[in-house]
Amino acid sequence: MSRRIPLRKRLSVRLLITSVLIAVCSVAATAWLAVETTTRALREEQGQVLAEDMDVLARLSGYAATHPQWRGVGPLVRTLSEKTGRRIALTTTDRRTLADSAPPGTSLPPRAAATVDPLRTDTYTERGAQRSGLDPRVVGPYRLTGEERARLGKLAVVRQQCFARNGIETAIARMPSGRPFLSEEVETPLECADGKLNTPTAGEEKALADLMERARGCLGGQDLKAVAPLFLSPDGTDRGVGDRYQVGKTDVEPGSEAARSAQNCVDSARRAQLDPFVAPAAELFLGGGDRTAVRFDMSPANKAKVVGVAGLVLAVTVAVTALVATRLVRPLRALTAAAQQPPELHVRVPVTTRDETGILAAAFNDLAERRERLEAQRKAMVSDIAHELRSPLTNIRGWLEVTKDGVVAPDPELLASLHEEALVLQRVIDDLQDLAAADADTLRLHREPVRADELIGQVAAAYRVAADTAGVALRTETDGTPWLDADPVRMRQALGNLVSNALRHTPGGGTVTLAARCEGDDVVLEVADTGSGITAEELPHVFDRFWRAEKSRSRRTGGSGLGLPIVRHLVAAHGGTAGATSEPGAGSVFTLRVPALAGGAPGPGPAPLQ
Repeated sequence: MSRRIPLRKRLSVRLLITSVLIAVCSVAATAWLAVETTTRALREEQGQVLAEDMDVLARLSGYAATHPQWRGVGPLVRTLSEKTGRRIALTTTDRRTLADSAPPGTSLPPRAAATVDPLRTDTYTERGAQRSGLDPRVVGPYRLTGEERARLGKLAVVRQQCFARNGIETAIARMPSGRPFLSEEVETPLECADGKLNTPTAGEEKALADLMERARGCLGGQDLKAVAPLFLSPDGTDRGVGDRYQVGKTDVEPGSEAARSAQNCVDSARRAQLDPFVAPAAELFLGGGDRTAVRFDMSPANKAKVVGVAGLVLAVTVAVTALVATRLVRPLRALTAAAQQPPELHVRVPVTTRDETGILAAAFNDLAERRERLEAQRKAMVSDIAHELRSPLTNIRGWLEVTKDGVVAPDPELLASLHEEALVLQRVIDDLQDLAAADADTLRLHREPVRADELIGQVAAAYRVAADTAGVALRTETDGTPWLDADPVRMRQALGNLVSNALRHTPGGGTVTLAARCEGDDVVLEVADTGSGITAEELPHVFDRFWRAEKSRSRRTGGSGLGLPIVRHLVAAHGGTAGATSEPGAGSVFTLRVPALAGGAPGPGPAPLQ
């Protein structure tokens, strides 16, 4: 009977789960890599586009900071468009085109990307806009002359050398106005603080005076004076503005409301002062071009990631597949090696799994054990058959030889003895023929409706004389009138073998009982005796061929050992079963269970029996 395999232990399920795991890992790795690469590419694209936008805005704002008009900005716009691969358009605040990289007549994008106004947006200072938002490249009247640049350059070299003598290394840089300064923001040594480098030039003094005059109008006519100059910040910011002011004769504390008001006045005055030197505010429009600004070229790092993840997935797939294949092939190889051995060298294959392969190994082990048992039974059967045939043949040969030599006269008693030995040989041969037919599934049955009570009655009548001779009471018992569809000759043969066997093992004064009854859809036929019984160790072998309870093989106490195997085969041919129960010293019960006749009795009258 096949054993049911748990779903999780089935080989197909395990292979399916392995394939699913590999697929899930592959999909997950591919998805992660795609998301990671795409996200990085998008971030790089966004950062590059933003950097390009800021560069375009800074370049155009620088042009506006150094030119009073937008005339001549067209070449710069086309250059920036070719560099970025995007459309760049510059218009006035009322959408009048100043310059456009697209062909004439091309509509503008719906919204402007930014406003180019160097007086209010600082796109130059790296650390962000000034407090006033003024682009430091807007120099205007603060630009130094060539002579002033040369003179301040010499002062900057002197200042740098002074710093070097004090162990401070600095570099000289210049503001957009041309004023030099030392790039390192450190505390100035006392001997270097001569004030010469920070002293405004004549042009700067004039511009500052104009700025203060413009701021007076915002302050109600009061004079404004900054304690620190407004143009001396190294990074272009107004270090002095907003720190300390003097409005009239009153000092204004930094961070106060008065200081913020003074700062606003200075910012407004500076924008008004620088306005003639810068281009008017303009709107900047950015759009797509003929080519993308950013190409999604896979970087070496991303290529390495793709190759690495693909290699990892491949390695995991190979490892898992190899592991599963090894576990599957190992027991199959053991089975193959065991099956290729000669029959006499077959050994058990160790069962290490509980899947189909493990069940196959267990089935192979069972098959090998059954083959060993059958081989042992075959050898025993050959020996038993030789023994069964040798004894009567030896007797017949011996009597014939002594008769031929004239030692014994062929009287009726001798002939009767030889006839009895011939009948023994015939019975053994007939039994072997029946067993061979049953083994070859060629045992023919002639079925017909049979009454069980009449069947056991006929068997009891046939063995009545033998029972009386042995001093054994032979009885019949019937519960109701059970009918069965059977071959009456073969059923009488089966019951006759059981009764003959019971009479041989029941001592005088004992009882042998034939019984018949219905149990559900079966008819149960029993032959019970009060003989010596069978031990528990021998009971499973009672239906084996040539098995005898009496091991001496004496014909006085045992038959050929083929009667019970024939009974089992005859009952099996009818679709029934044969069984036995016994207790030593209390007798045995042999039970035949045969399917009952479908529909019950065939009619009111008795059926003919043979």
